[in-house]
Amino acid sequence: MDNSYLPSVLKQFEYNKSLGDKTFLQLTKEQLFWQYNGESNSIATIVKHIAGNMRSRWTNFLTEDGEKAWRNRDDEFVNTYATKEEMIVDWERGWQCLFENLHKITPENRDTIVYIRNEGHTIAEAINRQLCHYSYHIGQLVVIGKMVKDSAWKTLSIAKNASKAYNNEKFAQNKSRRHFTDGL
Repeated sequence: MDNSYLPSVLKQFEYNKSLGDKTFLQLTKEQLFWQYNGESNSIATIVKHIAGNMRSRWTNFLTEDGEKAWRNRDDEFVNTYATKEEMIVDWERGWQCLFENLHKITPENRDTIVYIRNEGHTIAEAINRQLCHYSYHIGQLVVIGKMVKDSAWKTLSIAKNASKAYNNEKFAQNKSRRHFTDGL
């Protein structure tokens, strides 16, 4: 793992969190709890799953298996939040656990093998696994948000028919080393 990996990964996690945060800001409680059908999940249910996964994977992740005995994954797919605020508190708890534990990675322990359901991962592999997992679900949050807001949705990326203007702005800047999320 080189020295640029952890700062880059932190930026990616922060970016994914911001997509969720910006989605929640646009939605009412009713919209957060809406389900397309009985087999689909509401945004609130997906948040409950992400937050439960985060607490399980990142609590003592250097020393304990990422699938904790206290986790009830199946219950994560049953919405038990009563309010939007309760959902956001749980979301924040999950992210806090992730960020606190990512900051515990040091040059001395970064070669540690960590386990998820008894499967060994390098720290980079475990991080990549979770980054992909959370990105997958946060993409679902955004799509559901767009569905329920329809034309009132405020885009979280380059707006339709605005690519040329966006690219012109980017190419008008001098080349430099920066993260794509800088300035968002």
